[in-house]
Amino acid sequence: MSARDDILAFAHIGDLHITDADAPNARDFATIVDQINAADGLDFVYLPGDNADNGTPAQYAVVRAGLDRLTLPVHVITGDHDVEGGGLDAFYAGLDARRLPYATDVSGLRCLFLDMSGPGSGGPDFRLGPDQLAWLEGEVQGAERDGLDCALFMHTYPADLKGDGEATRVAHLVSGSRVRLVEMGHTHYNELANDGRTVFAATRSTGQIEEGPVGYAVAAIDGGVVSWRFKELARPWPFVLVTAPADRRLAHDAADAEHVVGDTIEVRALVLGETPVTACEVSVDGGPWQAMERAEGDRRHRARIAWGPRARRLVVRAFDAAGGTDADAVEPTRDAAGIPASKGLGSDADALGAWPEKGLLGTQLGPNRNGRPW
Repeated sequence: MSARDDILAFAHIGDLHITDADAPNARDFATIVDQINAADGLDFVYLPGDNADNGTPAQYAVVRAGLDRLTLPVHVITGDHDVEGGGLDAFYAGLDARRLPYATDVSGLRCLFLDMSGPGSGGPDFRLGPDQLAWLEGEVQGAERDGLDCALFMHTYPADLKGDGEATRVAHLVSGSRVRLVEMGHTHYNELANDGRTVFAATRSTGQIEEGPVGYAVAAIDGGVVSWRFKELARPWPFVLVTAPADRRLAHDAADAEHVVGDTIEVRALVLGETPVTACEVSVDGGPWQAMERAEGDRRHRARIAWGPRARRLVVRAFDAAGGTDADAVEPTRDAAGIPASKGLGSDADALGAWPEKGLLGTQLGPNRNGRPW
C-alpha cells in the first residue's frame, strides 16, 4: 500500500446493490471504474457493503468483474444484503475478499475494516461480536501507542449496532481516540456528521438512489484534517478537493492550527483528472488569485496565504490541458467555539445537513430515515 506521502486519499463507491450485468447500476459501476482508473492521486477504492442485492454467486460475479478491472487496491466490506443467502460464503468466494476484520497502514494512517453483518442474524441486525469488538479496541489502542491517526470503515453508524453495549462502547472508543474518520454506506444518501472529535461520512448508493445523480465520493485525511466531496459521474475532469485547512463544519481539533486558523495558513488541494494540470490557484473572498505549486513527489498543490481577521471563505480552482476546470471551497474558522459539539455519539444526530457544494442535499432519502424500505 501507499507510503508515498502523509495524506490518505481514496474513492468511496456507494452501495452497489448489483442484480444483473444489464441493470443500470451495473453499467454505472463500470463507468465509475473507468473514471477512477483514469485519475492519478488516490490510494485505494472502498466499497461499504450491500455489494450484491441478494448475496448470490451470480451477482457477485458481476461485482467481481468490475473490481478486477480496477488498477488501484480495493477494500470491500459487508452489508446486510450480503448475508441474504444466510451467510457470507458467497461474498468471500465470489469477490476473493480479504477476511474481515483487518487493518492496514496507508500513508501513515491506520485503516480498520469491519464486518457488521456476519455476526448478526441477517437484515439490519448489525453486530460486531465479542471477538471483533476486542480486536477493534486493541487496534485503536495500538494506533494510539504508535502515534497514528485512524480511519474506520464500517457499513453504518456505530449507533446502529445491536449487540449488547456495542453501540456505546464503539462510539466512546471512536470519540476518545485518534479515529479521524468513519466511512459508511447503508444510508443510500450523502451525509456528513461531526461530533467534535470524529467525522462520519456516508456516500449515496450506486444501485438504489432516491436523491440526486449517481457518482462516488472522494475523501482525504491530510495532517488530521478530513475533507470529503461527491463527484457526480457525469461531471467532467478535473476534480478539486481542498484538503487543508479544515472547513469550520469539519473542524474537530481546537489545538491544531489547521482546524482553528491564525493570520497565515497553508492551503493544500488534490486535483484529480485524466490530463495534466496547467494551473491551480487560490482566492480569498473573491480577491486576487494566487498560484499554488506542486512539488515533485507530492500529490497536493500548496500555497501559503494571509488570512485576515474578517476572511471567511477560500476557493481553489484548477485548469487542465484538455480545457477543463473545477473548483472547491472551504470556510476555515478562527474561533474554537465554532467547532461542532456532539449531540449523539456515533449517530446522525450530528449530521451537518445540506451542503450542496460538497454534494450533500440534506434530504436523508434512503432506508434509514425518509426513503423507501428497500
